[in-house]
Amino acid sequence: MQEQESRATAYTTVADGQDVRHVIEVKRSRFITVLRRAGSEGAARDLVSELRREFHDARHHCSAFVLGPDRDIQRSNDDGEPSGTAGIPMLEALIKRETAPGVTDLSDATAVVVRYFGGILLGAGGLVRAYSESVSSALDLAPLVRRSRLRICSAAVPHTSAGRLENDLRAAGFVMAETSYGALDTVLRLALPDDPLEISAATERLLSLTAGSAELKPGGTEWIDVPLP
Repeated sequence: MQEQESRATAYTTVADGQDVRHVIEVKRSRFITVLRRAGSEGAARDLVSELRREFHDARHHCSAFVLGPDRDIQRSNDDGEPSGTAGIPMLEALIKRETAPGVTDLSDATAVVVRYFGGILLGAGGLVRAYSESVSSALDLAPLVRRSRLRICSAAVPHTSAGRLENDLRAAGFVMAETSYGALDTVLRLALPDDPLEISAATERLLSLTAGSAELKPGGTEWIDVPLP
């Protein structure tokens, strides 16, 4: 979760919890790409360290990552390849990726390309193409989500009706944050756009579903993953 306020209120990222791996071969050199969601430089560098241990006999472990809602942290590393032939093409594949027509907002994404040299020199142009294609091909396979800064609004409801209400709210198109359970009631949490009209509409829907017995209380904002349409 991002701690600082950002200019952006939403961006696209890789679904959490699942690495994407993809392999291409170019003139007998193998390029193994691993793509992972990472929300900090430490997490991004952890992936590089993990792959150095896993592929300890590989010649290169090149990396690139872009972080933050505003994409203000961007790093790349050629790891021994000729300068500018690996890390920068990988980074450009991340930051120039269209997540919707005309939209390039991918962030919190780390790519590492492990190269096993096949004995044939590829030249600068060949390396640029290979590293760029490696990341682009992995992104083609990556499950993406929309990460949005939303207003969390909560409502305490009886345990007996909580499941039905949550299903009804989801069916109505509302994004649900994590539900909490107390001794006396269940607290449903709706993640809403930070807009008075949106909050008012959700309030009216909840009142309708509960015959006026549940009150929706706005709270703070959180970054929430929302599935892409």
